[in-house]
Amino acid sequence: MTGVRVSSELVRAVGQSGFKGTPRRLLREARRYPLGAFGFTVIGLVVLMALLAQLLAPYAPLKVATGLSLDGPSAQHLLGTDQLGRDLLSRLIYGARVSIYVGFIAVGVGASIGVPIGLISGFYGGFVDGILMRIVDAIIAFPALVLALGMVATFGGGIEVVMIAIGVAIMPQYARIVRAQVLGVKNADYILAARTVGAGGARILVRHIAPNVWAPVLVVATLGLANAVVAEASLSFLGIGVKPPQPTWGNMLLDGFGQMQRRPAMAIAPGVAIFLLVLAFNFVGDTLRDALDPRLRGSR
Repeated sequence: MTGVRVSSELVRAVGQSGFKGTPRRLLREARRYPLGAFGFTVIGLVVLMALLAQLLAPYAPLKVATGLSLDGPSAQHLLGTDQLGRDLLSRLIYGARVSIYVGFIAVGVGASIGVPIGLISGFYGGFVDGILMRIVDAIIAFPALVLALGMVATFGGGIEVVMIAIGVAIMPQYARIVRAQVLGVKNADYILAARTVGAGGARILVRHIAPNVWAPVLVVATLGLANAVVAEASLSFLGIGVKPPQPTWGNMLLDGFGQMQRRPAMAIAPGVAIFLLVLAFNFVGDTLRDALDPRLRGSR
């Protein structure tokens, strides 16, 4: 219960001091974890760009202007246009919506399935553990992208199918790490004390064990966001993800792949956007891991 006690003390301290010194504290933490600060900044900017896409985009993302096909950067089109004359910057901004939306929903799907499986499997053990872990092992046997590829090919494209497919593909990560955490704490003294006073299994799981597994789940979720962004871009690049003409960074890469000689910016712009967002999620994941478990500092 150390993590819960530390969290309670932190909340109490903040409540007593209000917001006094908060900017200074944030600056101190940013200096302590510069890569994490960079990651949070990039993610914040991308989320803001996605939320304010209608205000930030200079043009509608689907607006076609055949007379401006494959134009280079200019004052009117800062990144130029694609083969249909659509503004690349506008499509890049709107594409951030899909990446963020798919990433968070896919991670939510994976966690909502994997965390309960890990809790039940680790706590009850025996036959229940054997059945649930064999299901998880069967999913792990397929590479995540291949599994998502098969699900999307079977049930059809579309953003909803892509989110569910990616969520199912990353679910085993949550199930296995939560199970490991439960196995480490289910025989602790406070769990035995709860059993002694007559607490049932469901109450012990919810009140005493679940609060102790949130830290590794948070780290895995952050890294899972990076995997989800890459998976969505990969599926869209292969032409079976989110369907055109809806702008995503993946299908922008697909459009730019055939124009690398003439208009390399068509592929470079979404490629750099994917790279920066994935890098930011990984930096944040490493920072959270170091902050939540100081024993792992320097092991990245």
